[in-house]
Amino acid sequence: MINKKTVIVTGGSGFIGTNMVRLLVDSGEYRVVNLDALTYAANAASLADLDQSQDYVFVNGNITDSELVASLFEKYQPAGVFHLAAESHVDRSIISPEDFIQTNVVGTYRLLEATRAYYANLSDEKKREFRFLHVSTDEVFGSLGAEGYFTEETPYSPNSPYAASKASSDHFVRAYHHTYGLPTIITNCSNNYGPYQFPEKMIPLMIMNALSGKPLPVYGDGSNVRDWIYVEDHCKAVKLAFENGVLGEEYAIGANNEQNNINLVNQICRILDDVAPPVEVSQLRERGLESYAELIQFVTDRPGHDRRYAINSAKITSQLGWQPEVGFEAGLRRTIDWYLSNSKWVDQASGGSFGEWMRKNYAWRAAESESK
Repeated sequence: MINKKTVIVTGGSGFIGTNMVRLLVDSGEYRVVNLDALTYAANAASLADLDQSQDYVFVNGNITDSELVASLFEKYQPAGVFHLAAESHVDRSIISPEDFIQTNVVGTYRLLEATRAYYANLSDEKKREFRFLHVSTDEVFGSLGAEGYFTEETPYSPNSPYAASKASSDHFVRAYHHTYGLPTIITNCSNNYGPYQFPEKMIPLMIMNALSGKPLPVYGDGSNVRDWIYVEDHCKAVKLAFENGVLGEEYAIGANNEQNNINLVNQICRILDDVAPPVEVSQLRERGLESYAELIQFVTDRPGHDRRYAINSAKITSQLGWQPEVGFEAGLRRTIDWYLSNSKWVDQASGGSFGEWMRKNYAWRAAESESK
């Protein structure tokens, strides 16, 4: 019989968190305590099927609540923490940075403090087992030119409030290892895509707007480049780093799938043309569209828009044996199929505060209104 480890996953009801929780529970090796504040980008329904599982516990709470976090350590005696809770959208950080400071900086600090207090009282054997895995982003490194890649040695140069808040959290995690001996590991990953991603992010937004006949907004001239990784591949890398990574080290995670934004949107349109032709979609049938690409609109670029991200994953590949498994075309088709097959989840995630925020704040609101 497998002796399952109990771990706390913060932000487990978000996009990456949901996929992380599922991977850990499905592995049969872990009991997961999911601590999530259920803010706008989280969705309790994403893990509702695990509610009856003995290997899953949901706790509605915030990582800034020191007493709550301390009580969870005391009650569940975890063998580690997967820290994924974060405000994560660049556009939102530009409009309202304070939420990012509170969650990503203050929240990470308070979580580290609670972890340090818990860790100090563990037996030597349990200290050797314990890990604090901090999930971060490649955006902390700033912007690349036409060539080169981010590595673990790339100097930090954050260019948005979101990136700055994540850089700060990375530095706190690193400092707690070197100052207090906390057994930490940091991962910095490229852009994720896949099931359960909140609809403000690029790929699900393009899918949903296309199927609704709304404009497909592309910032600037569409030449900004991102390195994309299927979310399950990322989660497998994080699990591997937690289990076998060197304490105090950082691991850069990417899948060598560089795409500029306009090419990515065109790929989404081509797949949608294949699996859900515009003539078969009621909102589009009367408009005579031959391709969803006709909905593409270029909009004013966002402030401080980084030109290119790309990651060299040689370290995690050579040291831990990780390799991405899902090719970009296959992953994109799998993602589109998931959104087409989960309309109830999409409708729920698209309503409420998200819809209101979109109408008030997004750069393409003007483009959308002009198209009506």
